Amino acid sequence: MANSSSPLHLAVALDGAGWHPAAWRERDARPGELFDAGYWADLVAEAERASLDFVTIEDSLAIQSDDPFEPDDRTDRVRGRLDAVLIAARVAPRTRRIGLVPTAIVTHTEPFHVSKSIATLDYVSTGRAGVRVQIAVRPDVAAHFGRREEQVIDDHFAEAADYVEVLRRLWDSWEDDAEIRDIATGRFIDRHKLHYIDFEGRWFSIKGPSITPRPPQGQPIVAAVGHGGASYDLIAGSVDVGFVTPRGAAQAADIVGEITAVQRAAGRSREALHIFGDLVAFLDHTPEAARARRGRLDELAGTEYRSDAEIFAGTPAQLADVLQEWHAAGLSGFRLRPAALPHDLVQITEGLAPELRRRGLFRSGYETDTLRGLLGLPRPANHYASA
Repeated sequence: MANSSSPLHLAVALDGAGWHPAAWRERDARPGELFDAGYWADLVAEAERASLDFVTIEDSLAIQSDDPFEPDDRTDRVRGRLDAVLIAARVAPRTRRIGLVPTAIVTHTEPFHVSKSIATLDYVSTGRAGVRVQIAVRPDVAAHFGRREEQVIDDHFAEAADYVEVLRRLWDSWEDDAEIRDIATGRFIDRHKLHYIDFEGRWFSIKGPSITPRPPQGQPIVAAVGHGGASYDLIAGSVDVGFVTPRGAAQAADIVGEITAVQRAAGRSREALHIFGDLVAFLDHTPEAARARRGRLDELAGTEYRSDAEIFAGTPAQLADVLQEWHAAGLSGFRLRPAALPHDLVQITEGLAPELRRRGLFRSGYETDTLRGLLGLPRPANHYASA
C-alpha cells in the first residue's frame, strides 16, 4: 500500500488517436500519421518532458471494434495498428529517461520470442523497458492461429502467470558476467554461466537458455490490467505493476486491500508491488469546456463513450484532487488514458503534472536512468547465479 504522503507515480496509456473513438476527428489530431514513427516519438517525447514514469502502448491481435468481444463493421473509427513492441524499440533511441511498456498478447504468442524482444528493448533503451501482458479471449483472434481451442477465462490468466514465470527465467538464464569477451584467450562467453530453465507446465515446456544476454535491468518491469478475480491473482502473484479500475477512493482502498491479501497468500509479501489506478481523462481549462468536448466527441461517435475505467472530465487541478484522494486510499500511482491526442496528453504534461508538483506529490525531474529505479524497485539478483 502506498504512503499517502509519498510522491505518486504517473504514466499515460497511448492508443491510436486517443481513447475516445471519435478522437481522430479532432482539429489537432493527426490521423494521417498514426502509422508513422514520428507520431509516436512526438507523443512519448511530450510525456518525457513532464518527467512521467512511463508510457504504455496498446496492442491487440484483433482489429479494433466497439464491442470488446466481437468484431464490427464500422468504418468511422480508427482501425489498424502497429506492433507495440516495435513502436517502443523505434522510439527508445529518441528518448532518454522515460520508461517504455508496450503490450504483448500472451495467449497466442510464445514466451521465448517475447522474452527476447523485451530484453532487446531493454538494451535499446538502456534499462527503461517493461511489458504489459494481456490475454486474448475472443474466438475471432483464436481463428487467426487455428491451433488451439478456447479456454475458460481463469485458464487464460493461469496461462499468463506461467508465461510471466517463463519470461523471468529466460531473462535470468544468462548470468550478468556470462560474457567474457577475452580476445587473448578466444573466450567470448563462460558457458557455465548460461542456464537451462527446464520449465515444465500445463501450457509450456521450455528448455532455454535465452539467446539474449541478461537485460540491463536484470528483470524488465512486468505489468497487467486487472478487473477482479483471476486477474487480481495474476497481479498479486506475478507482476511488478498492476493497473486497476476503481470508481472512487473507497473502492480503490478495497482493491488495494484485496490484492495485498492475495499477494501475501502467494508468498510475495516482501516483494514490492505497485497498484496504479486507471482513468480516462478529458481535460480542459474549465470544467464546462471539458464536458462540452466530451459531449461533442460523443455526438460525432453517435453514442456515449463508456469505459471499464472511471471517466473524468474537468480541469487538471480537479483531476489532481481526485488523484490525491485515491493516492491517500492506497494507490501508488496512476495510468491516465488521454481521451484525445495530443490535446489531453498536453493537458496532463502542462497542467496536471505541474499541479501535482506544487502539492509535493510528483517529481520535479528524473532522478535515475532506469525504469526500475523510477519505480523504486531494486535490480534483482539472478535466480540461477551461484552464491
